[in-house]
Parts: sequence; structure tokens; C-alpha cells
Amino acid sequence: MDIQLFQTSLEEKGISLSSRQLEQFDLYYNTLVEWNEKMNLTSITDKPEVYLKHFYDSITAAFYFDFTKEYKICDVGAGAGFPSIPLKICFPHLSISIVDSLQKRITFLNELASTLQLDQVTFYHDRAETFGKRPEIRESYDIVMARAVARMSVLSELCIPLAKVGGYFIGMKGANLAEELDAAKKAIEVLGCKVESIHNFQLPIENSERNIVILKKERKTPNKYPRKPGTPNKTPIE
Repeated sequence: MDIQLFQTSLEEKGISLSSRQLEQFDLYYNTLVEWNEKMNLTSITDKPEVYLKHFYDSITAAFYFDFTKEYKICDVGAGAGFPSIPLKICFPHLSISIVDSLQKRITFLNELASTLQLDQVTFYHDRAETFGKRPEIRESYDIVMARAVARMSVLSELCIPLAKVGGYFIGMKGANLAEELDAAKKAIEVLGCKVESIHNFQLPIENSERNIVILKKERKTPNKYPRKPGTPNKTPIE
């Protein structure tokens, strides 16, 4: 996906990018590739592929959810900043928090935020399981997001405790979502959410399957969740 197609494809979805925003995406790409030589941030470094599989793919959440409001968002396990940093570039008013368990990725994200001159961004070096137990953090976000981090039963336990009642958890997944959601039914219910909508589509050019599931937080999450680090993955709520 070249830059022109990236721009026009987003315009077709009602997202118009200024020259400054296009410049920020270019800086993002250059910073990502430069740092990727020092640490493993992504296996995708070809410019058209980064624009398609990282930038455009991250922004697809905005095709199905309205990000124009003053939301406070937490991105769990964002790695090199996906999906929240591309969304922040498109919607500069958003307040973004990223939690990641690797300090070197947090170091990269701090440098990236400085290079792109982003405000209202905060990075936390922590495990999602312990982050969700912090009293000042727990159930404080309007939206919690994760992109391809873990299967839905695990992801629900890592993310839902961070969303406020009335807020949302947006899971960005590849294929096999129906199977994952079926296994995650109990977790979603126990943790206080319900499935509000599911969106299936194909990524342009390569036509690979994508799914976005939007969960609405209806009740407070029981205090016992999330369980201690590693437990959700070893013994998911299923």
C-alpha cells in the first residue's frame, strides 16, 4: 500500500489526513525501521507492507467505532505502538496509555512519542495482570484495546478489568474469531462484559481476514481478576 493509496483509502472511510499527519506516519515508519535494527520490533519493514499491515490495519478499528470523542484509551501489549499510535495520529485528541512487559519497547515508544511530538501519551512498563490490579488504574479507561496479543479468553482477563463500567473492550483479531469467542463466552460474562458487535472484513490488497469484536462493560469486574501473571494464559476462564 503506497502512501497515496493509504491516504485515499482512509478518505473513503471518512478519515482525512493533513500534511502534518502524513509526515508523522513517515517519521513513524523511519523511526520503526531504524530501531528495528537494534531490537526486534517487527518482522515487517518493507514500507508498503508497514503502511498496510501496521498503519492501515491499526486504523480499521475506527471504521467500526467512533473515535471522535475525548476518550481515554489503554492499549495492552502494543509492542511497537499498534493499534493506538496510528489511531492517535489520526485522532490527536485521544488520551493514550500503553502497557507493555518489555522495557526496551517502552524505551522505543518514548522516543517515538518525542519524535512525533505526541501529547497525552503515557507508557507503562508492566504486566497486564499486575497493571489491572493498580487501584488508580483499574476500571478507569473508556476503551481498552489489544491487537493480536492472545486468544480471546486470555485477552478478556487482561483487558476487561481496565475498562470502566459503560466502557468498551475492542479486540482486533485475524481469522478464527468465532471459535475464540465461543471459548471466551464464560470469561466475557464473568468479567462483566457482553458482545456488542462483531465486524468481519478483508485487509485490502492481500485480502487476509480480519475481525474486530467490540465488548461493552456492563458490570464491575470481580476483584479476583486479573489473576497473577501467567495464570490467565495457563488456565484461561473457559
